[in-house]
Amino acid sequence: VMLALGWAAWKTYLGRDELDGYRRHVMGALGDALSSSRPKEALSVLEANLALTRRFWSQDEDLILSAQANVANCLTVPGLRDKARQDEALVLRRGIYARRLAVNGASHVDAIGSGCNVACSLMDLGRWDESRTLLRDQLLPAARRSLGSDHDFTLNIVSNIAEVLRDNPERTRNDLLEAVTLMEDAVQRRRRVFGPAHPRTRSSERHLSDLRERLARA
Repeated sequence: VMLALGWAAWKTYLGRDELDGYRRHVMGALGDALSSSRPKEALSVLEANLALTRRFWSQDEDLILSAQANVANCLTVPGLRDKARQDEALVLRRGIYARRLAVNGASHVDAIGSGCNVACSLMDLGRWDESRTLLRDQLLPAARRSLGSDHDFTLNIVSNIAEVLRDNPERTRNDLLEAVTLMEDAVQRRRRVFGPAHPRTRSSERHLSDLRERLARA
């Protein structure tokens, strides 16, 4: 459905001038819609959209960073992802995060989100210690300061830390114990804030159950 809507919107705005903001926006939306099923085409569209944004909206850094993020996200989709593209995505995401820190500050939600993307790229590349350090020492404290400990975004970062601790091939029993402790707190917060039947709560409960099983076998 999203792909069909993306094509329909693109056909509507294709004839407009390259300076038209709606045309640029629809071009990015088409690239996003293509990414799951036709990632190579999506990457071409998103790279063209980034070039267009740099050319005609060079004064709008937020637009450029968003277009860069779309390219980086496309580089990591399963149908396109390889080591070279993962490395390229990490370079892009580091640059975006650095600019978000400089422009918005470490506690801004856009900076935190960009940092989480860097952490995901590090995980994809098996750089577990770097990912954990970024998530635990920088992003989680920033999220707690600006959003609060009960915010969904903050709790997602907690889950990501637990995931890094779990998936690291060199993990220790203490790593699993730390992951369990983190997720026990996250589950309690999700139950209180979102309710026991909420999909996020259920997902966190499954994550916690898996961690407990792994810890029991460690």
